[in-house]
Amino acid sequence: MSKRFDIVGSLLRPSELLTYKREIEAREDITYPFYTDFEGYEEVESKAIKDVVLKQIDQGIEVISDGEFSKSVWHLDFLWGLGGIKRYIAERGTVFREKDGSKAFETRRDAGIKVVDRLTGKNHHFVDIFKKIKQIATDQPIKICIPSPSHVYFDFIWSANLDYHEVYSSEATLKQDLLQAYKEFVLEYAEAGGTIIQLDDCRWAMFADDNPASPFKDRTDIDTVALATEFVAINNELIAYAKEQGLKVWTHNCRGNYRSRHMSTGSYEKIADLFLGQQQYDRFFLEWDDERAGSLKALEVFKDKDTEVVLGLLSSKTSTLEDEARILDALNEACKMIPKERLYLSHQCGFASTDHGNELTEAQQWDKITQGQKIAQQFWGE
Repeated sequence: MSKRFDIVGSLLRPSELLTYKREIEAREDITYPFYTDFEGYEEVESKAIKDVVLKQIDQGIEVISDGEFSKSVWHLDFLWGLGGIKRYIAERGTVFREKDGSKAFETRRDAGIKVVDRLTGKNHHFVDIFKKIKQIATDQPIKICIPSPSHVYFDFIWSANLDYHEVYSSEATLKQDLLQAYKEFVLEYAEAGGTIIQLDDCRWAMFADDNPASPFKDRTDIDTVALATEFVAINNELIAYAKEQGLKVWTHNCRGNYRSRHMSTGSYEKIADLFLGQQQYDRFFLEWDDERAGSLKALEVFKDKDTEVVLGLLSSKTSTLEDEARILDALNEACKMIPKERLYLSHQCGFASTDHGNELTEAQQWDKITQGQKIAQQFWGE
């Protein structure tokens, strides 16, 4: 299968694993990674991870992950694994939009985070998960996906579900320790043999002035350029540190993906110079499966760089296969701005950013992956 096709990370979990995940979602009196709280959970998760790693290898996936089977939510499990964090069930979830964009849709509520001690990234469970994957996929590159530090920092300073005030007296001291915790994790991951880390980030679109769902809309009291610049600096500091440890650093951006729903709109063109142009990632996974992302002209910001770009032209939200002519036309358009050898193809996001998964079957998921691989083979010839 084509080396030019990649998966963002998450795949639909099997039903036996989901039985435990539903219990986790409803319980507050448990401690991450929850193995001691549920008899048989670790064994079921380990088997599911082994099966999905072998499936990816058999499918011809180039870069292997655990399908995020070790996670409940794309970003929360990383936070739950940091020292100094207490998890709780919040009064409200996050607001997404229904598939037709017509009304609000509330996500799961086990998203409460309280800082109870100084943050640390040492001895994180994700390193153990990486070692487990490495034992199975011995000859292939492996990636671990974690939320970007800027995404987490924003949630702390903006969301009512994250509270740091018991330990940190200012945003500056929180940011300092958060970055240090990330660096501690990155160091231990690299020492364990990690070579690729992917920083997932779903906050860029809120800075696009064509996004009506932006929290900054009509706010004249916030210097959004200064805040965006701070976010870029936070991520670049970690990117530089990770590269010093020998890691390739990738990122994925989308506008939300929860049970086939989305959070916002906002085009890449409005934020290209800052978020795409100034962040020093080796590879960007970008969402372009529908009109919400705007024109491919945003890719011009990469024209004189050596950055790799993964075009998320396929949809993980739908159960149907893609219009292949549309995909090929978009790939040809992208090549007018970026050399073909620096482009890749993927779905716009994972198939299960949370363990609920998107609204399609496992068979449909793999059919969509197979189609993506065939399109990539046709376009690149490799």
